[in-house]
Amino acid sequence: MGYFGKLEEKLKAQELRRRGLSYGEILLQINVSKDTISRWCRDIALTKTQKKRLLKNKVFGQKKGSQVAAENKRRKRLLRTKEIFEISKSELGELNKRDRFLAGIAFYASEGDKTDGKGGVANSDPRIIKFMIKWFKEFCKIPMSKFRGALWLHEGLDEEKAKKFWCKLTNIPTQQFHKTYIAKDKKDSRKIRKNIHQYGVFAIRFSDADKQRRIMGWISALVDDRIQK
Repeated sequence: MGYFGKLEEKLKAQELRRRGLSYGEILLQINVSKDTISRWCRDIALTKTQKKRLLKNKVFGQKKGSQVAAENKRRKRLLRTKEIFEISKSELGELNKRDRFLAGIAFYASEGDKTDGKGGVANSDPRIIKFMIKWFKEFCKIPMSKFRGALWLHEGLDEEKAKKFWCKLTNIPTQQFHKTYIAKDKKDSRKIRKNIHQYGVFAIRFSDADKQRRIMGWISALVDDRIQK
């Protein structure tokens, strides 16, 4: 490019700068280095309005950059989590009948009702509830007529929708559900609820004291006689 070509670009760059464009915006229209633009335009004073606009754009750009970086970090974390989950599944392998039996005992030891004669387990995770309803039927031989459902739900959530969800998952008829407990929002509390489950917390209950005591015996045998050896 000749002298006149460079001069034309310089004059155009200076005109754009006088209009308040940033060096980055000028570079989109003129194919030279940023150092060259800076040298050509360093003596051009901007108005307060122009400076305010450039500062606003800079802050917005930084904020957008931070958001993009955070999103990229989130995506990497999700991909890594998915990889770890797949590895974990392959490490666990298929569960046989005894594996399921011991897993159910462990779940009950953690989440089950320990009150003498009162059987049941509560959780917000549908996968655990589905596993335990099958476990009660398979290993405790509890018929569907013995099961009762209990639902804890935050105020403002759809009770009927939640009931239908758990009914479909467990096959416990809604007629066998106890009255739903609605957790009222404390309007004067500063505490922010982070984990509000759409379908609430569900409990499987059954009225068979001997079978509940048998489960407690399994837990005792597992913990006292097996794990501590």
